[in-house]
Amino acid sequence: MPGDGDGDMLSWDESVFRDESVFEIDYVPETFHHRESQLESLKYALRPAVRGSRPLNTVVRGPPGTGKTTAVQKLFSELRARTEVRTVRVNCQVDSTRYAVFSRLFEGIFEYEPPSSGISFKKLFGQITDRLVEEDEVLVVALDDVNYLFYENEASDALYSLLRAHEAHSGARIGVIVVSSDLSLDVIDDLDTRVQSVFRPEEVYFPVYGATEIYDILGERAKRGFHEGVIGDAELDRVAELTAESGDLRVGIDLLRRAGLNAEMRASRTITAEDVESAYDKSKHVHLSRSLRGLSDSERALVRVLAANDGERAGPVYEAFHEETDLGYTRYSEIINKLDQLGVIDAEYADVDGRGRSRELTLAYDADAVLDRLE
Repeated sequence: MPGDGDGDMLSWDESVFRDESVFEIDYVPETFHHRESQLESLKYALRPAVRGSRPLNTVVRGPPGTGKTTAVQKLFSELRARTEVRTVRVNCQVDSTRYAVFSRLFEGIFEYEPPSSGISFKKLFGQITDRLVEEDEVLVVALDDVNYLFYENEASDALYSLLRAHEAHSGARIGVIVVSSDLSLDVIDDLDTRVQSVFRPEEVYFPVYGATEIYDILGERAKRGFHEGVIGDAELDRVAELTAESGDLRVGIDLLRRAGLNAEMRASRTITAEDVESAYDKSKHVHLSRSLRGLSDSERALVRVLAANDGERAGPVYEAFHEETDLGYTRYSEIINKLDQLGVIDAEYADVDGRGRSRELTLAYDADAVLDRLE
């Protein structure tokens, strides 16, 4: 069995990894296959920017782990290398308000952060547009995970400011790419009518990768990330199979890394089937971990309360939440809606005898798995 003989044992300063960064979720691969048509559609929308005009606005949609962010990062990298177009990608899971979005744009344009307090949105906005006009630059903004702006009711205000920038400041040229992984969200219909009237985007859809595509992509990552011979065909097949079941490529990328770490823990030079299976218990929750990572303290508090009161109706859950946080029902209801939209919980309305309808709240994941990732 691999790892039993001395020749198969890693010494303390050896690793199965050639380049462990290849397995980071935000790693941008040199080769990016199976998304050629989507890349062409995005290039078509961005082409006017290269000529000095405002690019076409674009909505990029698709399930998690289908290459949307990587595609945007690849194109932005090409634009920066070959053109004068200014590009800024905003992670809306982190920057989920209009002010936070424009602070990130300010940082991307001026290459330093704006003052943490004391500067109004109007002034922040004005400094950004002034700089674009002075430098005669076109700005392309990618609002990645834009669904988080919708969860906080900030999407319409943020987009309105971006789309009307050329009216507020003549000569400002800004194009917007919005990226959403929430298929239940209709980006256009859920915007205010004032935004809908000016936001007529191209649409680019990223479907779930097929089984053959998954194997191809993971095989390329394994080749770049592991030393030769670390993972065999059977083990790679199993990783690809588990990834296809989840529909999320990020599960497979995380699974390769964790399986490699399991092998190293045994001081083995090769990954076994057992390394893959034990790693999957954690890797299958990549989406959950990512969703929880962006929550505020009060949102995390409610998740803990829900874990302790799984399946209860909204009333008792609110009482426990209020006791812990002292927050009111309006904020509680907003957080419930957000957690429901994120897929962390299921909030179903049910009839209560003599008291109308109430929401029944259940975690969408095992309570222990949720609590482990809140630590």
